[in-house]
Amino acid sequence: MNPRYLSLIPVAVAAVAPLVLPAYYITLMNFIGLASIVVIGLVLLTGIGGLTSFGQAAFVGVGAYTTAWLTANFGLSPWLTIFAAVIATAISGWLIGLLTLKLSGHYLPLSTIAWSLSLFFLVGNIAALGGHDGIPGLPGISVFGRPLSGPAYTWLIWIFVALAFLSVRNLLDSRNGRAVRSLRGRTVMLEAFGVDTAGLKTLIFVHAAVLAGISGWLYAHLVQFVNATPFGLNSGIEYLFMAVIGGASSLWGGILGSGLFILIRDGLQDIVPGLIGTSGAAESVVFGLLMVLILQKASGGLTPYLARLLPPAPPRIVKDDAATLPARPKPAAGTSILKVEGLVKRFGGLTAVNGVGFNLTAGHILGVIGPNGAGKSTLFNLLTGVLTPNEGVIELSGERMDRRPQAAFAKLGVARTFQHVMLRGDMSVLENVAVGAHLRGRRGAFSAILGLDREEEAAIFANARRQLERVGLGEYLHMPAGSLALGQQRILEIARALAADPVVLLLDEPAAGLRYHEKQKLDEVLRQLREEGMTILIVEHDMEFVMNLVDRLVVVDFGQKIAEGLPEEIQENSRVQQAYLGVDA
Repeated sequence: MNPRYLSLIPVAVAAVAPLVLPAYYITLMNFIGLASIVVIGLVLLTGIGGLTSFGQAAFVGVGAYTTAWLTANFGLSPWLTIFAAVIATAISGWLIGLLTLKLSGHYLPLSTIAWSLSLFFLVGNIAALGGHDGIPGLPGISVFGRPLSGPAYTWLIWIFVALAFLSVRNLLDSRNGRAVRSLRGRTVMLEAFGVDTAGLKTLIFVHAAVLAGISGWLYAHLVQFVNATPFGLNSGIEYLFMAVIGGASSLWGGILGSGLFILIRDGLQDIVPGLIGTSGAAESVVFGLLMVLILQKASGGLTPYLARLLPPAPPRIVKDDAATLPARPKPAAGTSILKVEGLVKRFGGLTAVNGVGFNLTAGHILGVIGPNGAGKSTLFNLLTGVLTPNEGVIELSGERMDRRPQAAFAKLGVARTFQHVMLRGDMSVLENVAVGAHLRGRRGAFSAILGLDREEEAAIFANARRQLERVGLGEYLHMPAGSLALGQQRILEIARALAADPVVLLLDEPAAGLRYHEKQKLDEVLRQLREEGMTILIVEHDMEFVMNLVDRLVVVDFGQKIAEGLPEEIQENSRVQQAYLGVDA
């Protein structure tokens, strides 16, 4: 069966089950749906984006209290207050994100615990919100004057589950979504291609908050009463458990985990007291042991096991007639592209780069070489905006850049590779290359969520395929990038850089760790690019690799330029021989 049609099975179950299940199980289905909405957002935020949050229940409370206060005090229709609930959770998510998302490591999840507790106690002490007693007597949701109840309300909840699922799936299948999937440990790479990583984190934080707020809106009008108890830290921890059990990086896992968690917890409340003759903490202990057992046996969640039973998803179709992405004008051959003068970088008392300068002209390959520890990596990071020089000038196409961030370099046409390959091994070769074209797209997150970016996406992937074919990797489009050999991965990084339509291509030790035949293939690719007019700067320690490839060479040692000239001149230079061999020539 086509995997696309498999998604119709849960849709059919959600449509038919409320008609045949007893009222008790319809209630369970309602609460599974409400939890699923929250957990789908948590999958986006934590499982995929890598931002661990224990505080999503607080956003559920923001949505619930917003609609409760407006309907109870002003008599507004719930269909109007849903917009207020979305706005309230979006604003609160944005404000909290501004304060907490700059934190890293364990400080971020600890901060989510702190603001979750703060909001919980704050709401419980506000008289206008009913204090700890809450707000009773909320109206139900009606359609054309008829209150929704029973199966009708269940359908409403699961319609919102489907909308939450589609919103996150559409976002992930966009240029911003590919960047989100690359956030873990790839921040430097993303910023090198112009991605606003701080804005991206805020985006997914707000998106997850809004989904939680919608769940709170539905909850408030389902039970027609709100108080602070369901929105505390315990509930936030439970949502995180649901995501992990189902599979933290899977949207279907968010629904599966929510269902299993609620069904197991509810079932134990009936089974355990009957077995041991008492109730109370016993079912909580058994439930905790079951959760630990599941996490031990399936640390990646349950969806990877289910995925093995299903046919693989069909590969992405790349349209031959897709539109062409906008391209920047290419500089005339011989034009000065990158000019460096007196570059200095100090780390405390250590001067890693000391007075280095050179000029790179369009259509040429310039090699910067030197032995290990010569300062090449520091120089490369200065030339790409990762580091800011203490002194000196960097001009790119006549524009001063030595105090500009990485994104500014990317916008002016600098694209780079990395000394240690930075790919997402679980993403396809095609998707990895598409990340490089991030700045060439214009559609934002809202367009992606609504699915209005399909034409642009088709153009991005058509461009990615052309770059892969350009470097000889056209047959590997749909393979996971992590399955390629190291030499192929380095060439894949070049294809990703080419997808950005660069003015100058900067390669950071592209031959490092490659076998002889892999170096030969890399040499062929770079020669072809030079014939096409590409301007390339290679930072490398392997003199043999660059000697017959580049037009000119700059040699650095202990942070200083010791020689510059044609390859044959460098070969005969006594200072270069001494730097590499450690003896006078």
